[in-house]
Amino acid sequence: QVRLVESGGGVVQAGGSLRLSCAVSGRPFRSYGMGWFRQAPGKEREFVASINWNGGSTYYADSVKGRFTISRDNAKNTVYLQMNSLKPEDTAVYYCAIRGGSGAGTSGYDFWGQGTQVTVSS
Repeated sequence: QVRLVESGGGVVQAGGSLRLSCAVSGRPFRSYGMGWFRQAPGKEREFVASINWNGGSTYYADSVKGRFTISRDNAKNTVYLQMNSLKPEDTAVYYCAIRGGSGAGTSGYDFWGQGTQVTVSS
């Protein structure tokens, strides 16, 4: 059974930083691309960032480029999202997901975590 567990969410002031973690079990983590998505109240879930199997390729949504960094530690079966210069519009539930293949991308995810809340106050 594939399981993804996010952690690291919380409340932070605008301009602050948070680091999200996502621990994966039940699938050979090092063989698959990973991604982060978010869903704000009343909005559809949107792509945030993605990383390929070895960390050599990353993609970001334009809204977070230059502020967020996705990374992974294959020895720990964990993917991270470092979020800096946070804005109130970054407030959302953040989800990690694992792809069906080894590359990075905005689609093709087949297992998801339960999400972690990030709230940025102004």
